[in-house]
Amino acid sequence: MAQQATPVRRARLGRTLGPEGTAVSGVVLLLPGGDEMSDRRPSALLAAASVRALGRRLARAGREEGLAAHVVHYRYRGWNGAEAHLARDAEWAADEAVRRYGDVSVCLAGVGMGGRAALRAAGHEAVNSALAIAPWLPEDDVAAPPEPVKQLAGRQVLIVHGTNDGRSDPELSFRLASRAKKANRAVCRFEVHSDGHGLRQYRDEVAALAEDFVMGALFGQSFSRPVEDALAAPPPLGLRMPLAAGFGKSLRR
Repeated sequence: MAQQATPVRRARLGRTLGPEGTAVSGVVLLLPGGDEMSDRRPSALLAAASVRALGRRLARAGREEGLAAHVVHYRYRGWNGAEAHLARDAEWAADEAVRRYGDVSVCLAGVGMGGRAALRAAGHEAVNSALAIAPWLPEDDVAAPPEPVKQLAGRQVLIVHGTNDGRSDPELSFRLASRAKKANRAVCRFEVHSDGHGLRQYRDEVAALAEDFVMGALFGQSFSRPVEDALAAPPPLGLRMPLAAGFGKSLRR
């Protein structure tokens, strides 16, 4: 009996989130979290849950501007060392966005391990911005090269991290942002004081901050004053910007 070939795993884009707009002029690709090591296929439903609400909010906010929002469904649940599967799938997704929509700007927006993927894949030529929420980053290791930041040059970058995150060390995202800021002024980082990995206490504020950043990065809308200040401030001030309670309720643009 002939042995059946193992099916080739492929990444894919989920359906467009939110109401369908007119012509697409910008795309946000939502990158769910993942594991450090795993060859298992991720559950599409569970993986998308962490980013779907944010994607719908962004889609509503950007409808008139022509924003398309898609969740990226990975081939594997894990990053898997040098394979960097999640980052490769993010790069594929940017290619697919260009194939579908033409010459559009792309924002990569990820949470947890997806935040790492957003930062790593930001060098794609269609990507003009990266949003990393509670990004998981590897511990510093003298025997291994540091997490790269060269690919962030020329991109607008926002990192958001809870100070009480017990799953992904906020100090690591601060160190990465510090290295990136040396070569790219358009890097800022907000700290959510006393919040954990899921940023549940300040969910609305984080979503409002993400919306403010994505709409500014993709469509040139004015950033809110806190984001402008964070981008303009020298390190470490602009990389330890506190996210104020109630952010988004009365933004001054």
